[in-house]
Amino acid sequence: MKKLRIALIFGGLSSEHEVSIRSARTIYAGLKGDKYEVVPFGIGLDGRWLSLFDSQAVLDNTDQKRAQVRTDENFIGRFIEMAQSPDASVKLDAAFPIVHGTFGEDGSLQGLFRLVNIPYVGPDVLGSAVCMDKDVAKRLLLEAGIPCAPFECIHSHQINEVNVGSIVDKLRLPLFIKPANQGSSVGVCKVTTAEQLVPALKNAAQFDRKIIVEKFIKGREIECSVMGNERPEAAVPGEIIPGAEFYSYDAKYSSASQSETRIPADLNKEVAEQIRVLAVRCFEVLGCEGMARVDFFVEDSNKIWLNEVNTIPGFTSISMYPKMWEAAGVSLSALLDKLFTLAIARNRRDAALKLSPA
Repeated sequence: MKKLRIALIFGGLSSEHEVSIRSARTIYAGLKGDKYEVVPFGIGLDGRWLSLFDSQAVLDNTDQKRAQVRTDENFIGRFIEMAQSPDASVKLDAAFPIVHGTFGEDGSLQGLFRLVNIPYVGPDVLGSAVCMDKDVAKRLLLEAGIPCAPFECIHSHQINEVNVGSIVDKLRLPLFIKPANQGSSVGVCKVTTAEQLVPALKNAAQFDRKIIVEKFIKGREIECSVMGNERPEAAVPGEIIPGAEFYSYDAKYSSASQSETRIPADLNKEVAEQIRVLAVRCFEVLGCEGMARVDFFVEDSNKIWLNEVNTIPGFTSISMYPKMWEAAGVSLSALLDKLFTLAIARNRRDAALKLSPA
């Protein structure tokens, strides 16, 4: 049986660059065998694509934390050439983008994949862009009747004019301040006094021009993995038990982190099923296909609040997305098989659509 030739794309111009590389190593190990031929494409912090040789070196050297461009050349052309090649011995069969955050999870790479007509894992351009923007995503979810924490969206040019008292009166302290287009809790601050609000906004504005000011929801952090195209399914929910005040970037990825995970989450059957149903509903409302991880808060009263949807969830050794599917009986290798099957099926479905009335 012919091996599927897979472009594994990682790194990127993102604050989550190092996490992406760790995710890529897990996926690379899971693809080893007689089914797949992996062609690695690392992207440096300056946005340039590495050579295949240097990309492979990043995957092989576990001490290397960044994808470093060693020449003045940009090898993105090599990816495009292989994606469109008429030569079956060279042509790529599918792509797995594991570039977390900006320029990877926001529809940018997905647009490139559409242009070169290659199947790819994860949501399309629209679904990726919508989920990445917490402001747009929350507006759509609220319109669909899905409970989200009350919030305000502030643009960076408005920070010096913001009415702190009005925001505090409306949302009540404490508050969470988040860049609208970031992941892994990058740029997130918890604000407990009115005086902290403007500095927190300025901190978040380093990472995005749109900032979310969100009411603090005191509850357990529950996550749920979703997979599928037209008929998505949810895995068993898992729980994050933060080792810090909230699940910050360091709490997620630092070697000194005291955070814990519990899969399945310790929930009664009714609440667990509600979360699975809500996760699928969020997935559909935001136009997702392929995969996504849907994150919730669950209060002591069992009231469920949507937190956010991640369209390129982590695949590191501690990441929840594959672990929740594993708890549902789907191994990493089986999960990867399913994701590529979904990517190829969607590509074939969309290729059948007419582009003109002729």
